[in-house]
Amino acid sequence: MTDPTTSPPPRLPPRLTDSHCHLDFPDFADDLPAILARAHAAGVERMVTICTRAASEPRVRAIAEANPGVYYAAGVHPMSVGEEPMATVEGLVTLARHPKFVGIGETGLDYHYTAESAVRQQESLRIHIAAARQTGLPLIIHARAADEDMARILTEEHANGAYSCVMHCFSSGPALARAALDLGFYLSMSGIAAFPKSDELRAIFADAPIDRILVETDAPYLAPPPHRGRRNEPAYVAHTAAVGAKLYRMDLAAFAAQTEANFDRLFTRAARPAKAA
Repeated sequence: MTDPTTSPPPRLPPRLTDSHCHLDFPDFADDLPAILARAHAAGVERMVTICTRAASEPRVRAIAEANPGVYYAAGVHPMSVGEEPMATVEGLVTLARHPKFVGIGETGLDYHYTAESAVRQQESLRIHIAAARQTGLPLIIHARAADEDMARILTEEHANGAYSCVMHCFSSGPALARAALDLGFYLSMSGIAAFPKSDELRAIFADAPIDRILVETDAPYLAPPPHRGRRNEPAYVAHTAAVGAKLYRMDLAAFAAQTEANFDRLFTRAARPAKAA
């Protein structure tokens, strides 16, 4: 029988941050407290919940206000710009005054489903970039089937004035990855990187500097194995982090610590206080 007075304490999971999820979505309406409890039990102490429509901002903000460790960002999703009022720099800057508001977006380009609104998407993207530049908060980018325009606009706008950025749920090609990294941006690894057929995407991440990598769920979407096909939730970011650790030939604790440092560097408002020397 094990002597509890001499046994080592149980190992805690490494601390992680889910840098992108959607806690306001109806998928979580019935059990959000349990979702957050499971996240904390898995070591996920911080989450950034993302608002994608103007009308949803009060609800997303309220979730962040009510839960320690939950922060939020807001913007107009590119798939919604055809039916949403155009965002304004002034409006985004006003939202950014909230102490738990940590990023601008998600914004970006999606030509897979909504190519008909490409021109309006590009206008919206530039507005969000201007707000990120003005506030100093990181831009959160959604990119799908629009690699050339995305790389061009990000590069053009960066030449007009620097800003920080994360390519959320990165699943684009190597050229866009290189363009983003060359601008000093970050790539965020979602459950897609853990899918069995994602070898090409894993190769892109493996070639990226480890100090530019974040992890996320994009919950309730894109659950990694062994939960694929079911509702995703922030606790499952640990499965994606395990894949990332393997890619970088690191143990999970070291990979988690690196992604935590990366998150703190980019999302400065949500950063943990530095330890005293």
